[in-house]
Amino acid sequence: MGLAPQVDARPTLSVNNIEVVYSGVILVLRGVTLEVAAGKVVSLLGPNGAGKSTALKAISGLLQAELGEVTRGAIHWGSERLDQLSAEDIVRKGLVQVIEGRPLFRHLTVEENLRLGGMAYPGERQLRADLQRVYQYFPALSKLRKRVSGYLSGGEGQMLVIGRALMAHPQILLLDEPSLGLAPLLVREIFGIIREINRQEGVSILLVEQNARAALALADYAYVMENGRIVLDGPAAQLRENEDIKEFYLGLNQAGGRKHYRDVKHYKRRKRWLG
Repeated sequence: MGLAPQVDARPTLSVNNIEVVYSGVILVLRGVTLEVAAGKVVSLLGPNGAGKSTALKAISGLLQAELGEVTRGAIHWGSERLDQLSAEDIVRKGLVQVIEGRPLFRHLTVEENLRLGGMAYPGERQLRADLQRVYQYFPALSKLRKRVSGYLSGGEGQMLVIGRALMAHPQILLLDEPSLGLAPLLVREIFGIIREINRQEGVSILLVEQNARAALALADYAYVMENGRIVLDGPAAQLRENEDIKEFYLGLNQAGGRKHYRDVKHYKRRKRWLG
């Protein structure tokens, strides 16, 4: 379906002790460090407001559009420093973010949206080849290619924004809440396609997600973020067995039963990873 993975030739993304400040006064990220090795899937978990989306925007350069900046630390893509580059230059280096909320050019068709994603690779022959590659991953989009994107369902829209990102030939995809607002069946389908993109083409994935169960099933490694800090990290298989992760993110208590978040108000007081 895609190209054979060439993971050894691809760089590692390293976020090193960064702080992010908005409008010169609001400190959002506090010494965040994480790594995405070539060809790996890494999940960034945490509740709303933890700073997960801000971490992605710091990597992709989109902070600048929101009056945010990295004020301490550094972000490297291999030997190159990213936090001093524009968002356009970062995309050209192969780091592509899929923004939360499925933003589309809603007056354009599905195929017109995809073509916009491939603008950095001019030439009709290249565009046609890239379109066919996207349609292999998302056959539903091929059937909808002439539909105005404003009339797509939530699942179809999520497929389109990921497909549009693929048109930019990413080496790493930064995915922000791809399961948001989708039914469980669609979540499984979308995550299955993300897995195939990673396996078939060796594209690294940094996944921000509140659906911890789906994220940990997909990932090789995971980080947990709270209040702008990384509070726990480890191999995804190991975190799936962590009792706090089971209780507070997977909805399971130590006896294996489900536990609603409203029933664990001692949450912040008891979390062992905060000491």
